[in-house]
Amino acid sequence: MRILYHHRVASRDGQFVHIDAIISALEALGHEVIIVSPSVSQTTNFGDDGGWVSKLRKTLPGFVSELLEFGYSFYDFIKLIQAIRKYRPDAIYERYNIFLPSGIWAKQLFNLPLILEVNSPLYKERYDYTGIHFPMLAKWSEYYTWRNADHLLPVSHVMANYLYEAGVSEDQITVIPNGIDPALFNTENGQQREPRFEGKTVVGFVGFCREWHQLDKVMEMIAQSNNPNTLLLIVGDGPVLNDLKEQAKKLNLSNQVHLTGLVDRKDMPHWLAQIDIALQPAVTPWCSPLKLIEYLATGKAIVAPDADNIKELLRDSENALLFKQDNLDSMLPQIRRLIDDEALADKMKRNAKQTIKEKQLTWRQNGEKIIYLFNTLLSNELAIQGERIKTSEK
Repeated sequence: MRILYHHRVASRDGQFVHIDAIISALEALGHEVIIVSPSVSQTTNFGDDGGWVSKLRKTLPGFVSELLEFGYSFYDFIKLIQAIRKYRPDAIYERYNIFLPSGIWAKQLFNLPLILEVNSPLYKERYDYTGIHFPMLAKWSEYYTWRNADHLLPVSHVMANYLYEAGVSEDQITVIPNGIDPALFNTENGQQREPRFEGKTVVGFVGFCREWHQLDKVMEMIAQSNNPNTLLLIVGDGPVLNDLKEQAKKLNLSNQVHLTGLVDRKDMPHWLAQIDIALQPAVTPWCSPLKLIEYLATGKAIVAPDADNIKELLRDSENALLFKQDNLDSMLPQIRRLIDDEALADKMKRNAKQTIKEKQLTWRQNGEKIIYLFNTLLSNELAIQGERIKTSEK
């Protein structure tokens, strides 16, 4: 099958990890993938925020930025027309973005099946966090895209509820969480502990550090325990990183706190191999956290909030210890339990790895589901065309 992959992601962050993984999975299954995307996304490095596009948007008034976003759809529509005429794809796979109806326009013009991957309700997300200057246009573009796609792939059941509210029928929706490549993210792939972490209990956090993650309180807990064999490893960047460094010095924890800063994506398996207890302090309510699935695959004892989307993957006291999502202070006792109870931590680690098999959380399995859905859509379309021919012959 020849699939046109359409997206508007310019940054090279967690979004692009998902994009690259799906494309690789489809290609590994023997399908050809043609990409239509912003050209800047093909020239940036991992960790970049979108290059000149991001810088330009930050300098413009919000309403101008939104108009440019919507205006991009018309340019993008031309790119889609050119790509479809040149490559003659069998179907379109699109990563949903707000103010981007061009994929639907192309689907309707060329009568191609379109599967829409939906990672967040972007209208709500922007309205709540950054604001929307053209709410009617934004809401229209979101609902128009959702309602006119042939099939939608929300990453969680919580996300699926937003699609139902928009009027999308249940038979048009298949929930597919994020995944992992088991060849990279497992505990039997030769990744070794660094000497400085050998024989230690390493509490780890992977991601972009923000104040509300309360890693400062985790640090205080380690200081109060007065146990030199308990370490804190923070893998990633963020606005509070310098503050955490200063706090480690004040608490005399410089030898027990290790901050890597931003690391290359290919080095992530190495850093995950250093962690025993993995933290997911906070989460948006509809997402499928990529790092959480990587924690599961690498057999970590996980501490995470009891949010509904998290409970789609984790069971309290089975493959993780959960805490009240609206009370981050309740995270600390769960961390202490795992530090103090080695048998409990070992149980969590074993069950975490098993979750990947139970819930089919690999990119290849995601690719197989996508191909199955495309084949179903194409078969249905052929059947409809056949009925039309029979009707016309009568």
